[in-house]
Amino acid sequence: METRHLKIFVAVYKTLSFTKAAELLYTSQPTVSEHIRNLEDQLDCKLFDRLGRSIMPTIQAETLYPKAAAILEDLKQLKDEVSSAGSTVAGELTIGASTIPGTYLLPKYAAAFKKKYPKIIFETQIKDSTRTASAIHDKRLLLAIVGSKTFSRKIEFTPLCEDQLIVIANPENPIPARIKLESLGKYPFITRETGSGTRRNMEKIFTNAGFSPNQLDIVASFGSSTAVKEAVKTNLGIAIVSRYAVETELKMGWLREIQLKDISMNRTFYIAKLAKRSLPRQYQAFYNFLLQQHQEPETV
Repeated sequence: METRHLKIFVAVYKTLSFTKAAELLYTSQPTVSEHIRNLEDQLDCKLFDRLGRSIMPTIQAETLYPKAAAILEDLKQLKDEVSSAGSTVAGELTIGASTIPGTYLLPKYAAAFKKKYPKIIFETQIKDSTRTASAIHDKRLLLAIVGSKTFSRKIEFTPLCEDQLIVIANPENPIPARIKLESLGKYPFITRETGSGTRRNMEKIFTNAGFSPNQLDIVASFGSSTAVKEAVKTNLGIAIVSRYAVETELKMGWLREIQLKDISMNRTFYIAKLAKRSLPRQYQAFYNFLLQQHQEPETV
């Protein structure tokens, strides 16, 4: 029984899909199927029942999974401990991020860090802030950059940099260039999905300003800022997005910014990690590197 067999088995068990497991492991679906068959032959049992287009783990798989997951975690910790005992910063660096920092900030951070430490291999996992923080909480990630804080006492959120949320519209949209916050409810509005840091921050800012998010005329909700931008370009409605996400579109005139007369919408991006967990050498080096990119604030 080889480690890669266990890794593939765990991925299939978690996703309940050979195709999704292949995408997660950056390999092909036939390769995943072959490894599962080899593992079943070695164990002389069936691990998954094929039910049409879906699969279900067997009793044997239910027995194997916690032990396989524990073995893989032990191997990862052993690798981290050996790596941290060395004098060089090297190895795999898996960083989680919510959509905006993951798309517009993390690539430049990764490039600068790898230039300093060429033996680092980056992997990024981009999801919304809620799911990214959940991965930190559940120890599936060691380090992440998110656009909002959750209420978990187990997670330490350290301010990284500031962002500004702005209202955007299609250049042909007749909406005035400056409006009051209360006027937002008059126009078709496009928003991010529930769980998005952008949406959570927007709703918090609105509520604090005495404007209920329920007053918005929401016509669509999308799972990425890119989709929101494209929808605004089609003149489906207006939206609130990070300034980082639309710098190019504003410069080229593909979108225009609508000023709010009575409010500014600023937020903070945070570095997230478990409060009491020591980071392996390469993660600690990247954590320190991130703080050096901006004026280093106190940890929240």
